[in-house]
Amino acid sequence: MSHPHPELGPPPALPENGLRIVALGGLGEIGRNMAVFEYDGRLLVVDCGVLFPEPDQPGVDLILPDFDYIRGRLDDIEALVLTHAHEDHIGAVPYLLRERRDIPIVGSRLTLGLIESKLTEHRMQPVKVEVIEGERRSFGPFECEFVSVNHSIPDALAVAIRTPAGLVLHTGDFKMDQLPLDGRLTDLGAFARLGAEGVDLLMSDSTNSEVPGFVTSEREIAPVIDDVFRSASKRIIVASFASHIHRVQQIMDAAEKHGRKVALIGRSMVRNMGVARELGYLKVPGGLLVDSREIEEWPPEDVVLICTGSQGEPMAALSRMANRDHPIRIAEGDTVLLASSLVPGNETAVSKVINGLNRWGARVVHKGNARVHVSGHAAAGELLYVLNLTKPSNFMPVHGEWRHLRAHARLAELTGVPTENIVIAEDGVVVDLVDGQARITGAVPCGYVFVDGTSVGDITDVALKDRRILGDEGFISIVVVVDSTTGKLTGGPEITARGSGIDPDAFDAVIPQIEAALQEVAASGVADEMQIRRTIRRTVGRWVSDTYRRRPMIIPVVVEV
Repeated sequence: MSHPHPELGPPPALPENGLRIVALGGLGEIGRNMAVFEYDGRLLVVDCGVLFPEPDQPGVDLILPDFDYIRGRLDDIEALVLTHAHEDHIGAVPYLLRERRDIPIVGSRLTLGLIESKLTEHRMQPVKVEVIEGERRSFGPFECEFVSVNHSIPDALAVAIRTPAGLVLHTGDFKMDQLPLDGRLTDLGAFARLGAEGVDLLMSDSTNSEVPGFVTSEREIAPVIDDVFRSASKRIIVASFASHIHRVQQIMDAAEKHGRKVALIGRSMVRNMGVARELGYLKVPGGLLVDSREIEEWPPEDVVLICTGSQGEPMAALSRMANRDHPIRIAEGDTVLLASSLVPGNETAVSKVINGLNRWGARVVHKGNARVHVSGHAAAGELLYVLNLTKPSNFMPVHGEWRHLRAHARLAELTGVPTENIVIAEDGVVVDLVDGQARITGAVPCGYVFVDGTSVGDITDVALKDRRILGDEGFISIVVVVDSTTGKLTGGPEITARGSGIDPDAFDAVIPQIEAALQEVAASGVADEMQIRRTIRRTVGRWVSDTYRRRPMIIPVVVEV
């Protein structure tokens, strides 16, 4: 089993008739999916998504793939293929198009509709190439065949990439729901046909590789939703992913059945459902939808609100309702339905929202107490099925954290893929398919790119560390005035603290220590501002640590006169 090594160096030149694959995101994490394929000097990109920040990344809005690897080769990109329209697969497209605006974007009708809507907000007009399942299209040396797959958003596609180096099947995100709401099945016949042709490398979704068996069908949720509607006496507030068209359709069907009106809350929810309705993927009965600004005029028992915020996002509608920071006020007797799975890492944020909603008297129905959501990703039984159908010569698990990638690799071993032909890579690791053999050949720099407001890539790990210290320990600033010639103290020190938890009067104890330390520095003939700041920081830091066992950020300010 081939795996990454921290000492991997730059890869050698790609051999003739070799195919190179470099993931710039999506390996060892849930999100930021992006893979770059190279053949004969030309590039094909599959997906370009974002990762959402963790609590230890304060102030960060989004995390992008690192485009440095392709930044100098943007003109070599033949196309960007999007497997489906979830944010972790399309969210970074506007940022890639800032680098080169005319990259052809290839995808299904709904995927292109949603990405075009997103790009409109960025004042971009994409070059679109619409494809359907069963279609073959060539982009430079890459012949792409698109295969229907079932997922938690309509119109998802797998892509088979043919080059003289071999056939690569990239499943994208998929599951094998045999009774999908839209009747669109994962095309197992196509997978079997590709397997018979000879899949040289299978890249397959690993998210649920630790979950045994098969994922429950979406249809089994409808009776649970119906029970929630039947038992609710006042308003029903449903939180869902803004892209989960199937779930929104189920909620609208239940609302019509129970005589309730529906309002959509949240910009992304309104935008996405508008596109889905316009393209025919969402069927809305006449008179069902009402404007969110009119919803307060309706009796509570006649109302359903569909909003974002199922992952506890602090600025989403549901979180703001829980914090009483939203025009819609949660009231005693309201029912809140969290109709989504829990993305790893969001447990604390979601628990906080649930507690906030309960505080105001709402009944909260979620995956922990009712079957209100099923995953959009294939479980281990389905993954085994695909491995046996496609019979790949080489296997590379994608889209998952390390535990998911490892579990998927073990499944591949069980189906007979040779251990030496299983490649577990991480972001930036270079995998070359040469003469039918996939091998790790090196690595390229590939870090996180943070988006903070309008700033892209300016926030560094050092800046995030400073933010964490400020958030956890606060800061202490010390202003001194020194003689620029002698370095002697002529004014101050004046000490200001914020968030440190230290009483301002307590600093009287450290002022003599600062004065003594600076007097010693001046006596040694040192008048360097950097040395003076270092002395102040060391003196105050030692005092705070010894006295309070804390480590706030210490900011010395030296004014020379």
